[in-house]
Amino acid sequence: MLVLLPPSEGKASSGRGAPLKAEGLSLQGLAEARAAVLDELVELCVGDEEKAREVLGLSEGLREEVAKNAELRTAGARPAGEIYTGVLYDALGLATLDAAAKKRAASSLLVFSGLWGAVRVTDRIPSYRCSMGVKLPGLGALGAHWRGAMAAVMPEAAGEGLVLDLRSAAYAAAWKPKGEVAARTATVRVLHAPTRKVVSHFNKATKGRIVRSLLEAGAAPANVADLVEALRDLGYVVEEGGKAGALDVLVDEIH
Repeated sequence: MLVLLPPSEGKASSGRGAPLKAEGLSLQGLAEARAAVLDELVELCVGDEEKAREVLGLSEGLREEVAKNAELRTAGARPAGEIYTGVLYDALGLATLDAAAKKRAASSLLVFSGLWGAVRVTDRIPSYRCSMGVKLPGLGALGAHWRGAMAAVMPEAAGEGLVLDLRSAAYAAAWKPKGEVAARTATVRVLHAPTRKVVSHFNKATKGRIVRSLLEAGAAPANVADLVEALRDLGYVVEEGGKAGALDVLVDEIH
């Protein structure tokens, strides 16, 4: 099983570790596309701070994020699973998984990123700010920038098992499963059970809990039907949606 996750907007600090070694990141087929984004982003943030803030969509209160990006090549790097924070990652709780579940997380989780394309949670990266919705001056929209490289790399990364796609729309645009990969891809909506309305904040928390539950249980669903069975065994209320592979998880709490 391969689980596709969105990154978090907020991130932990880089820390004092060794700096980025791009050649050590997973999915080396993305190396050229990564280098192009990194070069553009650093150049932008070393230059005009106000322009960088505008391009990155940062408020006045997030001005320090520009300086952070300017130092990406020398900043300390940490495992991506420690860099990404926020509701989904708090619920996932990678640091508190047992050794076997952590090993499964390392091989099955892939975090999409405007800067890196996609990384494993064990890949060491510095803290950064660059969403998939950004349009860099020399590259244009990052979603479009990544599509070609992703199309070449992701079918192999998907392997032969289930793909559980939990990405938000902006990150899903960078790669859309096609053909037989699409046939074994599942997506999840989180709905408020009494109203059948999509929930927002609790959506992220529920998805984090789902991934944690699957990792702890050692579940290895081969297809969407297996996933539905596994989630129900774990106590989730799951309904199959109108489209193939579309699942609705029903929750009573929405906060």
